[in-house]
Amino acid sequence: MIDTRIETFLTLCRVMNYRKTAEILNMTQPAVTQHIHYLEEHYGCKLFIYDRRSLKMTDEAQLMKKYAENVLYQEKKLKSQLNQKDGISLSVGATKTIGEYVIPEHISAFLSQPGNSISVKVENTDNLLLSLSDGEIDFALIEGFFDKSRYASQLYRKEPFTGICGANHLFADRTVSLNEIWNENLILREDGSGTKSILQQLLAESNHSFEEFRRITTISNFGLITKLLEKNNCITFAYRAIKENNSALAEFRVKEWDISREFNYVYLDTPFSEYAVEYFKSFER
Repeated sequence: MIDTRIETFLTLCRVMNYRKTAEILNMTQPAVTQHIHYLEEHYGCKLFIYDRRSLKMTDEAQLMKKYAENVLYQEKKLKSQLNQKDGISLSVGATKTIGEYVIPEHISAFLSQPGNSISVKVENTDNLLLSLSDGEIDFALIEGFFDKSRYASQLYRKEPFTGICGANHLFADRTVSLNEIWNENLILREDGSGTKSILQQLLAESNHSFEEFRRITTISNFGLITKLLEKNNCITFAYRAIKENNSALAEFRVKEWDISREFNYVYLDTPFSEYAVEYFKSFER
């Protein structure tokens, strides 16, 4: 059973405010302070400091947070598995490209095993990492960047990152120069998405930015993005998997951009997390 003081500590790490922590946990503010002081005395280190009236975590608190998240997650899984009669129940996350275009058959194979059950959260990278830290999911399948010092990971596969347009667009199946793309209507995903971060980095490496495009349209839903691409009056940059099963779409390449990115299993460094990843991997086709 997890010490309630650890739960208080993790809540304070999340909201960084003693009063809000007390409200969330239905405690008094002095009780929250008492819990934190107990942990500081027990571990012999300062966990939080004030810097110009702003509450900050110390390096020791960052380390404790990582281990506390792991312990809290393992207790949740113990409760779940004790009540699981047959098979295994997983709660996983996937970024939008992976969730919508890459893993449906993998999930189908997993569910072909009697007794197995799964819940899948399809979200952007930032939100999935928060869910992972909070112990809400067993692992996430993530495209693009994440903090490898904070999470354990394994490679799922590498996927080309490319330009995508309508099959009748001027760019279809061509290699174009960087200067040719600026006059296009570019469709971007929302802030926090892996594809937007990758494209932003690519442009920055060439001393360019999104502002140079004639028009920017931000859409978080891939279904709507592909419908607009089919009209041949816009482009996007994303993973090849998005266009593979849609004959109305085509790929184009930008000169000197030959890019692929990793799709990774990302998880907390706990025995059950690793077991969950390995078990799910066994159903890959």
